[in-house]
Amino acid sequence: MPRQTSRSPTSPRRWAIALGCALALSAGAAGAKQHRAPAKGAAGTQAVDFDAMNSANDTPLLKSGSRGPAVVRAQVLLDRAWYSSGEIDGRYAANMQRIVKAYQLARALKDTGTLTPQTWQSLREDAAPVLVRYTVTDKDAAGPYDKIPRDPVARGQLKAMPYESLEEALAERFHTSIPYLKQLNAGKSFAAGGEIVVPNVVGGPAPAKAASIEIDKAARVLYVLDAGKRPLAAFPISIGNEKIDPLPIGVLTIRNEVKNPSFTYDPVLLKNEPQNAQKMELAPGPNNPIGSIWMGLSKPHWGIHGTANPGNVGHSETNGCIHLTNWDAERLSTLAKAGFKVDVRP
Repeated sequence: MPRQTSRSPTSPRRWAIALGCALALSAGAAGAKQHRAPAKGAAGTQAVDFDAMNSANDTPLLKSGSRGPAVVRAQVLLDRAWYSSGEIDGRYAANMQRIVKAYQLARALKDTGTLTPQTWQSLREDAAPVLVRYTVTDKDAAGPYDKIPRDPVARGQLKAMPYESLEEALAERFHTSIPYLKQLNAGKSFAAGGEIVVPNVVGGPAPAKAASIEIDKAARVLYVLDAGKRPLAAFPISIGNEKIDPLPIGVLTIRNEVKNPSFTYDPVLLKNEPQNAQKMELAPGPNNPIGSIWMGLSKPHWGIHGTANPGNVGHSETNGCIHLTNWDAERLSTLAKAGFKVDVRP
């Protein structure tokens, strides 16, 4: 399990974790934010019609490559059902296809990976609006926020690794990307007292009686199961490169949970890192390489955790471990606990 420092265990914020599982600390990886601009036609380039989105009742067939408001509606409904597609952005990409199939399997629907009328019917049992209005608070605007330097050594000198901006904090809170949050609010400024439009991801009932976790390596999906091995929730994940640091097949166990962890960058433990690189401790915060939460596994230095780059989840490989978006890792932590079995399947 992760090495913990001799610091007091009564202060989890200060626990340091030394592991071989974060993305490389080279510029452009952990710490250097990567926010994709919305592709043309992703959900349009104009402001979204709030009323039209919430009143829409069509059930179009959606598949890989589909884009637009209907995809957003499906992403929000899936997220509320605890079947996350990662960032809500109006793009029917690989994560969406995987999670739609996971949802269909859980609901005994034909697992096509496409949004069929039957899948829409199941999702629309949740009649909550897809979009809601939110007023930015003084606390939201106050932060703290700080730019994360690209240089690894400079990152090691930070006392915290917070969000870089109010927009980033709000995007993660509402499970979306910064570009799509801005698209939802075209022409609006993000400031205390301002009213913005956000995906309605708060309030979906949490699954009950979670008992274990199963990871489908091929699909890059983490399932939460009940005692009867029936799926209750599913999240997209990134895992280690098969040739360099593969996630081992078999059963692991969750050993501990650390909220707001610090991260000990040790090049000796990380594959493909320069072995003469400086060992350093990176401060806690959502832009820490292991994000806002860590669930340690029985395999030494391995865990399930968040990430500084939610847009990469499901699309990139890691130096081992299991990466989720910060919000999905935090939701998973409300269901999973120490002692849970983690069954890794091919």
